[in-house]
Amino acid sequence: MKVNYLIVGAGLTGLTFANLLAQNENNKILIIEKRHHIGGNAYDSYNANHILIHNYGPHIFHTNNQKIWDYLSQFTEWYDYQHRVLSFVDGQFIPMPITLETINQLYNTNLSQFEMVDFIESQKERVAPIKSSEDVALNNAGRDIYEKFFMNYTTKQWGVPPSELDPAVISRIPFRYNRDTRYFTDRYQGIPKAGYSKMCEQMIDRPNIKVMLNTDYKEVNDAIVYDKMIYTGPIDYYYDNQFGKLKYRSVRFEMEDHDCESFQNAAVVNYPNDYDYTRITEYKKITGQQSRKTTIMKEFPCDGDDPFYPFPTKEWQELYLLYKEKADAEKNVIFAGRLAEYRYYNMDVVVDQAMRFFEKLSVD
Repeated sequence: MKVNYLIVGAGLTGLTFANLLAQNENNKILIIEKRHHIGGNAYDSYNANHILIHNYGPHIFHTNNQKIWDYLSQFTEWYDYQHRVLSFVDGQFIPMPITLETINQLYNTNLSQFEMVDFIESQKERVAPIKSSEDVALNNAGRDIYEKFFMNYTTKQWGVPPSELDPAVISRIPFRYNRDTRYFTDRYQGIPKAGYSKMCEQMIDRPNIKVMLNTDYKEVNDAIVYDKMIYTGPIDYYYDNQFGKLKYRSVRFEMEDHDCESFQNAAVVNYPNDYDYTRITEYKKITGQQSRKTTIMKEFPCDGDDPFYPFPTKEWQELYLLYKEKADAEKNVIFAGRLAEYRYYNMDVVVDQAMRFFEKLSVD
């Protein structure tokens, strides 16, 4: 088979590349995807109760970049959704991120925003030098807030305590000195009305794009002739783990159906200190669906073969740089996306990065 572009991976990075490249009708594009679906971790589907769920955890699209919003709006209409999260702390469901409402509810006070500034300053523990994520949290928020909201949650998320994690993991703890309890404050926010999967299908609905699912590209690579490869998979896998396998954190999901209209008071509730799971998502509250039943998802961070989060410590970043040096020397392969670049990206950044790569490719 002869194509102009071979794209490995059908996540948002690969699909954005495919869509942009396909605008030139002379380009023949083949996407190869190991999973049984396109869309990467943004994939969604309807369950037995006809409730649309995000199979790999909640995905809320938000951006301040109008260019990205307008680009994706070609492929979907949006359900206007403002994300709000609660955190179960000290027997209370408290708004996250930390706002004036959070502090007043947690400490049973009635502080003004100016008094909140003084309160946070009084809580801080000055730590120098900063050597770990725990140091960052103590320096920015103090011990009580750190232990109530971040210490155990971070330990569950990464499998090691914040005291063993690079400062970059908790690079800062933002405080919102007002009553805005929205999780994101970006100008553009929403959920694709028909779902992410439908949006992704629209992105590659062109005659010069072909897709192979359930396929490891290495199994068919020798049978494909291409001018350039766009590789969005794990960079260590591309090089057959030559320098060792990079570490990723994975997530195990447990779905539960409940015979009630509402299970919890917010779409997402975090459990930093209780239970083995980190959070529960109730999808009807994200998608706006109406049903007499509801579906929730519990998330259990774990070590596993399904790579979700690049492990954010100096040790693994240094190993990645060995692979990056080889990747930078490649002539006809572009490494793009969170797995190929060993970085966690929000969805808007994924699309923006792919567009930037495409623009550079067009110039070259």
